[in-house]
Amino acid sequence: MLSRILSRIVLQEDLNFLLTNRVPRQLLTRFMGWFSQIEQPLVRDLSIATWKLFADLDLSDARKTEFRSLHDCFTRELKPGARQVNGDPDILTSPSDGIVGACGSIAGVELFQAKGFPYTLLDLLGDPELVERYRDGSYITLRLTSSMYHRFHAPADCDVHKVTYISGDTWNVNPIALKRVEKLFCKNERALIETTLTPGGQRILLVPVAAILVASIRLHFINVLLHIRYRGPNVIPCAAHFAKGEEMGWFQHGSTIIVFAPRGFALCDGIADGKQVRMGEALMRIPGG
Repeated sequence: MLSRILSRIVLQEDLNFLLTNRVPRQLLTRFMGWFSQIEQPLVRDLSIATWKLFADLDLSDARKTEFRSLHDCFTRELKPGARQVNGDPDILTSPSDGIVGACGSIAGVELFQAKGFPYTLLDLLGDPELVERYRDGSYITLRLTSSMYHRFHAPADCDVHKVTYISGDTWNVNPIALKRVEKLFCKNERALIETTLTPGGQRILLVPVAAILVASIRLHFINVLLHIRYRGPNVIPCAAHFAKGEEMGWFQHGSTIIVFAPRGFALCDGIADGKQVRMGEALMRIPGG
């Protein structure tokens, strides 16, 4: 009986992996980007209704109840007061809603995308200076499901001084793919958002990672849309200040944000693999507070 149940689970995982990864991922992602922005009422209503059939979509905390398109629903804003931001200045808060996929201390330069699937900081960041900055530091991987709120916010008062865009693939980032595709985050399209906490001066790195059907990241403080057809400069200097909890940008659908902190930061109580968090909740303790 047990072997039959396990076989069924493996079969379902195989099917999920085939349907979401063994397809022309970039072509499908481009199509979804076009289709989701169609503002025809019948297309919009059928699309959102279909989405609700396959996901636990809750729009009760959305700022508005009527949407122009599927894309408008994906990138919805929250109504005022829908999220409470932890006001303790010694706390780094979650930049987004999400499920903790992996977290803990970085062992030198090695960390995990899922149990038994390591990758290195250099694989992900491609910058030796950043690797040394976060060596032996802490990290938290937050996975956004398709039905979640897709905007992300400043985890503390901070200045953003540089964004590095790394073009890549569009693998699904669900747990099934993370257990099967080695160094998946290091293969996908991503952006490195370098921030400095104010006051304090500690460096925090946010890495939004795109995925299939997403592959598009919008940041308020630069005037370009980062996506698989972007051919502009990879390193984008900027000078933007954000108050804790202030919106920084959004994904077009849903994906992953990895938060990196240098040595000395510690995970807050209760933060562990599988925990669901909301934007503004406590993630890490800032040292020297």
